[in-house]
Amino acid sequence: MTLKFKNRIALFNTLAVAFTTALVFCAIYLVVYKTAYGHLDDDILLEKEEVFSNLDWHRDSIIINKMPEWDEAEHNQVEVNPTFLQIADLKDKVIFRSTNLLENQALSNPGKNQGPFYNGEINNQRVRLGHFPITNEAGVNIGQLTIAVSQQESYTILNNLIWVLLITFPLVLIVQFIVSSLAASKAIAPVNQLIASASKISDSNISTRLVLPDHQDELYQLTLTINELLARIETSMLQQKQFTSDASHEIRTPLSGIRGTLEVLIRKQRDPQVYEEKIAATIKEVDRLDSLLEQLLQLARLDSSKAARAETISLAELITLSGEKWKKQAAEKHINLQLNIPEDVTVMGDQLYLELIIDNLLSNAIKYGKVNGNVIANWNEATKTLSVNDDGIGISAKDLPNIFNRFYRADESRSSAVKGNGLGLSIVKKLTDLQHINLRAESQPGKGSTFILQFPS
Repeated sequence: MTLKFKNRIALFNTLAVAFTTALVFCAIYLVVYKTAYGHLDDDILLEKEEVFSNLDWHRDSIIINKMPEWDEAEHNQVEVNPTFLQIADLKDKVIFRSTNLLENQALSNPGKNQGPFYNGEINNQRVRLGHFPITNEAGVNIGQLTIAVSQQESYTILNNLIWVLLITFPLVLIVQFIVSSLAASKAIAPVNQLIASASKISDSNISTRLVLPDHQDELYQLTLTINELLARIETSMLQQKQFTSDASHEIRTPLSGIRGTLEVLIRKQRDPQVYEEKIAATIKEVDRLDSLLEQLLQLARLDSSKAARAETISLAELITLSGEKWKKQAAEKHINLQLNIPEDVTVMGDQLYLELIIDNLLSNAIKYGKVNGNVIANWNEATKTLSVNDDGIGISAKDLPNIFNRFYRADESRSSAVKGNGLGLSIVKKLTDLQHINLRAESQPGKGSTFILQFPS
């Protein structure tokens, strides 16, 4: 059976109270026990002093002097709180007993191992006894004095106390559980309200936020954390919707182009040259669609990746290989490609991922660089940064924060100037995050852009 949260709180509180109460009750009983029997032992010691003051001895004989002490009512009666006296020699022969001790009654000798005080019974009455040796002037033991006082009153008090504690203990626990349960119910009421409010939030009203409590306690922090989670979920959902919309648009565009071309071709007979031109255009659209799907697959794989490999990589060698790939495109625009990376520079990262990053950055720089311009890659050893700079059309300040979003393309002049789908920089951003590389962009319209990779030290 699974207990509710409030009942678990009540149970744990009750167990804690049970442990504490048990310790307190034990302490109370021990204090009362020590007090009750300590008082009886004090009475026995006082009686012992009075008896010893009226005893005398000659060698090994005990002489009992006549004194009013022997005639006191407490030594003559068994009722109320009697005191019993007995004096015996070393052979346990009774020399004197108080009147309230009958002939057939004797106070037993407990032996040396029990100490001076012990418990016993006389006429089914509980008594506390004290056993003391009698020594002469030479220090020789010549007899034994045994004193007994009634402990019935102390026994009754202790017995009643035990019953009170045993009955009170479960009652205290029951009351504690009920009170704790009520207190827990009141304490978790805001949590129940939080659950009720959160359960009403769905994808249709994901922008709704939970009301923050007045007190800035743990519940406030929980509510704040949930609101932050909802904000992240909302952002993710919006990005997903935007991604779906953009992906559909990017896929639909080449498909529409292919369909339009084919419809034109089947309307009437065409010259072979027209067919060749239309087929070539269709192949370009298919290539565009293939490139888009490949990048989407890359993003999907990156989204499921947990970590990248860490290996030592020659940065100069990697950039040189990437530069060879894009040399033709740079030459077509008469762009001067400068790769200023010292040969001894090495960085830690995943070779495949770094190759994709540099490919995308050089590709973008050449695409958006101006004709007869420059694309420059520099390495700064002091800051461990690689920068890729172009002097092309640049990016406006309002577009710059969004360039790493999927399918995001800057203003129309930039979008129309170069064909693309807006996934390259998204892939770069994902790859740098996986390798803990800091990526930032600097740009000014008409002056070009610089992408900076700062590698971990």
